Amino acid sequence: MSIKQLGSGIWTYRSLLNNPDLSADFNSLEFGRANLKIEIAENGILSGKIYDTGWQLDLKGGVQYGNPATLWFQGSGIVSGAPWIYDYLCYIVPHIPNGINQVPALVGSVTRAIPHPDGSGGTSPAGVVASFYAVLQSPK
Repeated sequence: MSIKQLGSGIWTYRSLLNNPDLSADFNSLEFGRANLKIEIAENGILSGKIYDTGWQLDLKGGVQYGNPATLWFQGSGIVSGAPWIYDYLCYIVPHIPNGINQVPALVGSVTRAIPHPDGSGGTSPAGVVASFYAVLQSPK
C-alpha cells in the first residue's frame, strides 16, 4: 500500500498533555479529540481538515517519504470568532511483523502556534506542545 493510500482517509484523533506524573488521572491529560481528514496528492502535498461539532481547521502540508513516512501539516481557521493555528508533525506507524489486527496509526506532536481564547474567559497560550495519535476510521 502506498503512503498516499495509507495516509489518506478519515482518522480518529486524540491528543494528550505531556505530563510525566504517572499518578495523574488519565482524563486530566486530554488536550483534544477530533476527526482528522487527510488527503495526500501524488506529489506529496497534504490537505484536509481537523474537525468536531461546531469547529474545523483546514490542513495544509506535505509528506516526507521514508520508513517511517513523516507528515507535517498546519491547521488554521476561525473558531468562535478567533483565529486558531496548530502545527502537527507525525509519523505513519510501519506495519509491525507478527502484529495481530494492526490498525493504521499516526503518532506525533501538536503545537499551538498562536494564542486563542480558551472558552472560559482566559487565553490558551501559544507554544503548548502535546502528543497525539490517530487511528484510521476509513480509507479515502
